Amino acid sequence: MVISLKPVYENFVGIIHKYIHFIIVMLHKSQNNRIGNNLMHDIKSIRENPQDFDQALQLRGIYGMSAKILSLDEERRSAILDAETATADQNKAAREIGKAKSSNDENAFKILRDLVSSKKKEVASKSARAKELDQELTNLLMTIPNLPLSDVPVGKDELENVEIFKWGTPPEIKNAKEHFEIAGAKPGMDFETASKLSGSRFVLLRGSIARVHRALSQFMLDIHVTEHDLTETMTPVLVRDEAMYGTNQLPKFAEDSYKTTNGWWLIPTSEVTLTNTVSGRNLSESDLPIRLTAHTLCFRSEAGSAGKDTSGMLRQHQFEKVEMVSITHPDQSLEEHTRMTKCAQAILEKLCLPYRIVVLCTGDMGFGARKTHDLEVWLPGQKKYREISSVSVCGDFQARRMLARFKPTNGGKLKFVHTLNGSGVAVGRCLIAVLENGQNEDGSISLPAALSPYLGDCNRISSTGYLEKKV
Repeated sequence: MVISLKPVYENFVGIIHKYIHFIIVMLHKSQNNRIGNNLMHDIKSIRENPQDFDQALQLRGIYGMSAKILSLDEERRSAILDAETATADQNKAAREIGKAKSSNDENAFKILRDLVSSKKKEVASKSARAKELDQELTNLLMTIPNLPLSDVPVGKDELENVEIFKWGTPPEIKNAKEHFEIAGAKPGMDFETASKLSGSRFVLLRGSIARVHRALSQFMLDIHVTEHDLTETMTPVLVRDEAMYGTNQLPKFAEDSYKTTNGWWLIPTSEVTLTNTVSGRNLSESDLPIRLTAHTLCFRSEAGSAGKDTSGMLRQHQFEKVEMVSITHPDQSLEEHTRMTKCAQAILEKLCLPYRIVVLCTGDMGFGARKTHDLEVWLPGQKKYREISSVSVCGDFQARRMLARFKPTNGGKLKFVHTLNGSGVAVGRCLIAVLENGQNEDGSISLPAALSPYLGDCNRISSTGYLEKKV
């Protein structure tokens, strides 16, 4: 009896070819798309300029990182080559089955089938190793901060930040009080009830204080939309892991945020949601720049800040912020950084709040920033300037993680966009500044004229906590 191996052969080879194709696609996807594309650092650039990479990181106090990265990268690439070689051997063995088929050599067919099966296991093992090393490199690169621009001042901490601008004259207030001590503000700030409801670092706002807080957020949004050409956006405050990874909150800063039991994260700022609106997108160059603003609740665990700013509402677990985000062409990001800083400045100037601008030094700059301007508002109660807005340019750092790119108008390969973010501004801290700078000796509070249209033409909080009009 003659046994035909043709149907068995065709079915077997078909399965093998599909498997081989899948392995090759996954390997190349891992090598070409993940590493060097959607990570925060370009592995190709590190290979070509390890010394430049190390010198930039040294400004942040990190030394000799390129050697560790390149060693792991070399091991990963070798593992990928081994997997591809094993795949080629498997493919070759599969083709040899054709010879057995043509001669109906059942014994040879079985031998080759066993060989292909063995190679299949080898491919799976080597591919798993390549994937493991790929993840190790990914995890390492995710923990490395952005590279500072060349003009960022070198320093260890906030004491070495550099003041570049100052506006307004701090008011001369006799016996200036902090916001929670001002007679007119006390009835509207209930820390005791908030503590019963939620614990420390929460506040319950009532009456005139709650209304001024709301007016500030509306005022900020209106200015950004009508005068600064930002698009108002209402975003979720719960996001998936991917969104937090995209804007570098994860994995390094997981303890600074809150996570629900079903896996959502409460946003620490709407930078997360606004920036991730371009995640995974291939934009047209003509789409840029994209300028967005949103007013949202924000949530931070304030990990590591025990004992710091415990009085009043300066440092809270829950607060509100008007955020600004820009998505730009790489050639325009530095100019956009200046523009966004001016947008934040305009809010403070319209509210007649004295402030200064400092450039953060390398030791004080945020993880994802290449350069940051901090706007610090004058607080008479503390007799010092305190941060009310940080405006940062991130280059393509976040775009690589999000795989956010654009197609140049004149053709060519897709390029990564640049992302920027900044507070426009923190609503709670702005409320503090308004109250402290407007406090009067009798306990009343004079409010900025810019808020009057949002408060029924009221321009003052009485010493007993009521909004009133005073000519």
